[in-house]
Amino acid sequence: MIFKKKKVMSENTNKNANTSSENADNLTQDATQSGNNQNDAAENEGAAMVEVNEDKIVALQTELDEQKEKYLRLVAEFDNFRRRSRKEHYELEQTAGKDVITDLLVVLDDMDRAGKQMEVSSDIKLIKEGVTLVFNKMRGILLKKGLKVMDTKKEDFNPDLHEAITEIPVTDEAMQGMIIDVIEPGYYLNEKLIRCAKVIIGKTGELKGL
Repeated sequence: MIFKKKKVMSENTNKNANTSSENADNLTQDATQSGNNQNDAAENEGAAMVEVNEDKIVALQTELDEQKEKYLRLVAEFDNFRRRSRKEHYELEQTAGKDVITDLLVVLDDMDRAGKQMEVSSDIKLIKEGVTLVFNKMRGILLKKGLKVMDTKKEDFNPDLHEAITEIPVTDEAMQGMIIDVIEPGYYLNEKLIRCAKVIIGKTGELKGL
């Protein structure tokens, strides 16, 4: 009986040992499976992150290409604008006085006719009237274009507007530094000074050339 009890106890011990071993194996398998699952999850997450980064890189590259294309287009447009502006400026310089010259051609025609008339006519009065007409026509054309004669005589000398050619003595001290005579009138074009007047100014004392 004692032997049978020992045998039964030995069998129970072996069964318990086997059960413990199986449980340990199951735990090991579970741990291994869990580790594999974690590795798979990590790999999937890493792959997803790589895919997201690749998408971002593609998007950034696309945006960069678009900005580069815009920049090149702007550079080309500016270069075309600069060339066009340079051409227009050159053409403007070449034809800036076209309107004035065109209007003055009629005066040139009148001058040619007056010259031919002076060759065959000795009538001084008629020649004088013809020259006066031509002169008045030219003056009228220039005035219409914005030319204005400077009103200078008996004005105070202004170095910004006048060029003193010489000085003449005056007895009236009120005429000191004033314009006595005009050698060449000054002119404005559309209220902008284009030529200073050449003048003679009064000075108390002896005659003195400038």
